[in-house]
Amino acid sequence: YGIPDFKLSKKLIDRRMAQMRTEGVEFHTNSHIGRDIPMSRLRDEFDAVVMAGGSEKPRDLPVPGRELKGVHFAMDFLTRNSKRVQGVFVPDEDFISAQDKHVVVIGGGDTGSDCIGTSNRHGARSVTQIEILDKPPEREDKGLTWPDWPNRMRTSSSQEEGCERMWNVATKAFVDDGKGNLRAVRYVLVRWDRDDQGRWQMSEVPGSEGELRADLVLLAMGFVHPVHEGMIEEMKNEAGLELDARGNVQGATEGDRAYYTTVDGLFAAGDMRRGQSLVVWAIREGRQCARAVDEWLMGSSDLPR
Repeated sequence: YGIPDFKLSKKLIDRRMAQMRTEGVEFHTNSHIGRDIPMSRLRDEFDAVVMAGGSEKPRDLPVPGRELKGVHFAMDFLTRNSKRVQGVFVPDEDFISAQDKHVVVIGGGDTGSDCIGTSNRHGARSVTQIEILDKPPEREDKGLTWPDWPNRMRTSSSQEEGCERMWNVATKAFVDDGKGNLRAVRYVLVRWDRDDQGRWQMSEVPGSEGELRADLVLLAMGFVHPVHEGMIEEMKNEAGLELDARGNVQGATEGDRAYYTTVDGLFAAGDMRRGQSLVVWAIREGRQCARAVDEWLMGSSDLPR
C-alpha cells in the first residue's frame, strides 16, 4: 500500500504472489509478529527464522507546531490513499486528502515524489517540495563518482506533472491559524560548507527567513530504522538480540556470517539489517541470506553467493 498504483500496478504483485504460491510459499496476512503472534511461537515451530521487514520508523521533524492538524508522515498519507484506490474501506476521519489544499512536501526522495503525484491526483491547489540539501548539478562528474551513485539532478514523472521545487531550505516551525490547524511553514535558507577536516557543515543564511502557505505538510525525510515495538523488543528482552548504533538488527559477524544475528537460528536481511536502502540491495541480501540459512541448516550450501 505504500507505493501508489500510478507507479506500481498491484496486478504485478498478484502475479508474483501466485507464482510464489505455486512454488510452495505459504502467505499468512494480517499477522503482526510480536503483537498478534509472539516471536517465540515462530521459533518453536521453525528451525530458522529470517527477519526481513523494512526500515519503517519515519524520521520526524521536532520543530514548534509539529502537533498541528495538517502535519502528517508521508506513509500515513500514501497508504490510506492506496487502500481506497484498492477498494479497502478507510473512514473519512482517517483519510488524508490534499484536495483544494496548499501542500508542502518535506524531503526530496522517492517517497516525496509519490506524495507529489498523489496530491496532484487529489486536486491540490499547489504542491511545493522542499529539500535541505544543495540543488544537484544537471550532469554528474563520472570521473569523480564512479562506481558510487552519481550526484546529479533527477526529475521524477510526478515532479514533471507539476510542483515547485526548492533547495537549501530548512524548516524552522509550523505556523498555527489560531485554531490548531496548520497555516504555513516557516523556513530559512541554508548553505553547506566544508570545515577544516573536510566535513560538511550547515549554516543559516542571515535574513533569508520566509513562510510558505500550507494546509497540508507531508514529512518524507526517510526512515531511521525498523520499528522496535513488537518483534524486535520481544527478541531483545527474551533472547538477547542486539542492535547496531543506528537501531538496525546487528549481524553476528561480517563476511559469510553477516546475516546471522546474535540469536541462534535467527537471521536478518535487507533494510532490517542494513537500514534504509534500495530495493536492489534487498533482493541481493535476500538471496545471500537464503544461502546463509541453507548453510546453517545443512552444513554447506550449493546456492550462489
